[in-house]
Amino acid sequence: MKKTALFALTVPVIAGALAFFPVDNQKIKFHSEAELALFNKHFGNNANPETLKPSNLATFLLPIDSNILFPTARTCGGCHGKDPNGNAMVTADGTDVNIYDDWRSTMMANAARDPFWRAKVSHEILVNPAHSLALQDKCTSCHAPAGHYQAKLHDHKQYYTLADMYADTLGLDGVTCQVCHAQAPELLGDLHSGNLHFDTNYIRVAYGPYEFVFEPPMHEFVGITPVYSEHIFDAGQCAGCHTLITESVDNNGNFTGGTFVEQATYHEWLNSRYDEEHDNVTCQGCHMPRLDEAVVISANYQFLTNKFPYGLHELAGANVTMLKLMKENRAALGIEAKPEHFDSTIAATLRMLQHKTLDLTLETGGLHGDSANFTVKLTNKAGHKFPSGYPSRRAWIELEVKDQNGNTVFHSGRMNPDFSLPDEDANFEPHHQTIDDPSQVQIYELVPGDVTGLFTNILERAHTGLKDNRLVPQGFSYSDPVYDTTQVTGIGGDPDFDVDGGSDRVFYRIPTNGYTGFLTVSAKVWYQSLPPKWMAPIFAYSSPEIDAFKTMFDAADKSPVLMAERLLDSVFVSPVSTKNIDKQGFVKIFPTLNRDGQVKIQAAPGVRIQRVQVWDVAGRLIWDKPASETIWLPEQRGTYLVVVTTKKGRVVEKVVRE
Repeated sequence: MKKTALFALTVPVIAGALAFFPVDNQKIKFHSEAELALFNKHFGNNANPETLKPSNLATFLLPIDSNILFPTARTCGGCHGKDPNGNAMVTADGTDVNIYDDWRSTMMANAARDPFWRAKVSHEILVNPAHSLALQDKCTSCHAPAGHYQAKLHDHKQYYTLADMYADTLGLDGVTCQVCHAQAPELLGDLHSGNLHFDTNYIRVAYGPYEFVFEPPMHEFVGITPVYSEHIFDAGQCAGCHTLITESVDNNGNFTGGTFVEQATYHEWLNSRYDEEHDNVTCQGCHMPRLDEAVVISANYQFLTNKFPYGLHELAGANVTMLKLMKENRAALGIEAKPEHFDSTIAATLRMLQHKTLDLTLETGGLHGDSANFTVKLTNKAGHKFPSGYPSRRAWIELEVKDQNGNTVFHSGRMNPDFSLPDEDANFEPHHQTIDDPSQVQIYELVPGDVTGLFTNILERAHTGLKDNRLVPQGFSYSDPVYDTTQVTGIGGDPDFDVDGGSDRVFYRIPTNGYTGFLTVSAKVWYQSLPPKWMAPIFAYSSPEIDAFKTMFDAADKSPVLMAERLLDSVFVSPVSTKNIDKQGFVKIFPTLNRDGQVKIQAAPGVRIQRVQVWDVAGRLIWDKPASETIWLPEQRGTYLVVVTTKKGRVVEKVVRE
């Protein structure tokens, strides 16, 4: 038997013996005196190693106010944070991928500190003060779930409010480690709207992906027992918070008896090719990508072997704007993550948006007559709608056309200096199949409407979806069982909105107004998480949360994210229609590649050449004569367009002088 195989068999036996046969001061023997001193320093505890005895464990733990059912993430960071020895949670090339630092600068970690969320909850309370307690209780169930469920399951409180959260270190920990790792395997995917299932008989366990685990350190130091369970990979882990259905009220605050699907990201995944019945690419598969190598998962234990799979806890989504804002306001928000941690999360989020979310194509159509035609196609690569989540999030197409002198002749989707869209309709911009006027802009969004049919950003007043033309995921179906929570609305039967393919084609018809020459066409897709139209109704009110957020927002980088861009350069257009002809039997222009600059034009018998023009790629007309059978190109090397006009039509040929 090989030594490596013998060692692999021996380590689990030794670990098992340590786990099942008590040894006096067992956990202290896991560490050297230097390691214990490092633990004390990390946790802000100056006690000596005696502090780490079981009888003194409570004093070793963080000085927090509700560490009974759930520990805070910082407690977990002692072993799953940066390893000062560089042994654990590093890749083969030495890249640090520790769980704690990756997590603590994410939107999940800072869900309870998110100043926009706090301001929005305050806004909802000010609009409907009679519903204050219920609103706060519902909102904290997802943004401060550990504190919320600690209050419910242990303290039997009816409501968990913002005031409770502000005074609760556990609540302020946002979506902390045990919110995911302590969710019971039962009811996964069946719950929504902040209802999470924690089996109180097993709540002090941490479900993980490894069948063989070394339990004593986590059990003794944190009071949590690691347990293997395959449900940690299940997309249903995310369902409880990423499906939110609200009860609707009218504009006087009276309940209508109806509901509104504020978000249904999990159901969108179910209605896609990525669900477990098809490709089975789960939420974790994209937002916690696995490394291709095994990694030591805990610091301070030199004898631990590498584990596979190892999921990166970068949890990248799409909200670059808020990540930048929180990075700049860490002190005011009480965020301990360092700027470099935010930089890493922002970079991962940009990679998600710009490389993994959608494909963009830009193609030409007819380029002659009274208009030039272009087609923009967007294809969704995400496992849910895009944009998904909170309904303020939107994406739009900016299409700009310039003539050969650089003058803008058509511009759809332009922005104001404050990044609002001046050409969108006051209530909401309709979905477009064809755009032929710059006052039209294609915006992909969910538009909540109140009982009067007007746009509202007050979630309790959301009564119906006035428009939901967000790009659906590939494999989407109108007949899927969850279509009732993932409906497409307001597209007017657009046949180019391809639900199965997860794509949409938009046709642009640009008036040429008799113009002959070159056009430059650019198509861009922008993503915006905090549009000004959502902010203005909030800032019309005042509260500590709203005022604090407004100060941060006014000073923030609010620029949308450029997700994709395509460019067509030197597109030749003319008001004269070009017939579909066989150039070899009609007019022959040759050679198309030459060195002396001489180009011949040969017309078929009975075809009379009326005019010959030559344009360079900068859009300059450099040759314009009546009938001509020989052309001399300029001495400069480059690409030129030869345009030959006859009574039967016109031929355009690209020629290159080497």
